[in-house]
Amino acid sequence: MSRPDRGTRAMHQALPPELRDAVDDFAEHLSRVRNRSSHTVRAYVTDLVSLLDHAVRMGCVDLAELDLLVLRSWLAKQRTTGAARTSLARRAASARAFSAWAHRAGLLSADVGAALASPRAHRELPSVLRADQAAALVEAPSRLATPVGPSATDPPARQAPPVGAAPTDPPPGPTPGAAQTAGTEAVPLRDRVLLELLYATGVRVSEACGLDVGDVDHGRRVIRVFGKGGRERAVPYGVPAQRALDDWLRRGRPALVGARSGDALLLGARGGRLHPTTARQIVGAYAEAVGLPRTSPHGLRHSAATHLLEGGADLRAVQELLGHASLASTQIYTHVSVERLRAAYRQAHPRA
Repeated sequence: MSRPDRGTRAMHQALPPELRDAVDDFAEHLSRVRNRSSHTVRAYVTDLVSLLDHAVRMGCVDLAELDLLVLRSWLAKQRTTGAARTSLARRAASARAFSAWAHRAGLLSADVGAALASPRAHRELPSVLRADQAAALVEAPSRLATPVGPSATDPPARQAPPVGAAPTDPPPGPTPGAAQTAGTEAVPLRDRVLLELLYATGVRVSEACGLDVGDVDHGRRVIRVFGKGGRERAVPYGVPAQRALDDWLRRGRPALVGARSGDALLLGARGGRLHPTTARQIVGAYAEAVGLPRTSPHGLRHSAATHLLEGGADLRAVQELLGHASLASTQIYTHVSVERLRAAYRQAHPRA
């Protein structure tokens, strides 16, 4: 589990021992039993520490005194400090998850969080690129004279990589001239395959950066992806992405590979596994270079899903491709498509 921020760590240490142990045991349960990602565990822990700190300030000296009144008071305080509806909904979900676990573990006599209501999170429609804009973005590394992304500024990993995984790149340092030249030639190939895969498959940036060479089935043009909760899925990609992969594996990756590369498919400029933060910077930099609106890897994911639905893809097929556990998460893209259809209707139809 990656470490919470300094403020959360300080509040955690200030909790009574029983509450502090409950936080640690819950985090262990999320990580080992529920197989949640380190990012998800960190978010839960941050919310829970805030809740228990509030409970202590209300006079709770042990976990058995935690009740619905305390939970509601905590959410009310979050609301008065300006927390968004989405944040309140997430924090209420964290409180309910902890309460249910504590009840099952015998730490609470009742699941006090079961009756905790939360505001319905307002889901904004994601912004998407047009098909021609997406094409301009993924082709940018091949068309621009020089790379525009952080070719030699891969950030250090902020958490330990999984056991057996290739480490992410450390901060950049001096690079010998020959290696630097080879790396400079390889970086546009790396950037092109990153952009192609993000748009062609709609995978999350963490999933793309987590790919190994062996996860690519060139014969069937499918990649094996390990998504949230460790769920595995196979995602197809098209001919342009295949060409980009072939170029990267034949001419790009060998120029960057080193002792720290392991089996990582996408490498940073210093040979470690490409870090998601660097990937986000690459996408943003190329979008700016070709004059597109501010774009992120998640924006390419949104665009891929929307373009699939607009092209007639089945909603459940898109759900499987994106790795959504619930169809409700995928249905937001149907609203995007409808809104785009309405806009086109208003612009073009004489009776609009």
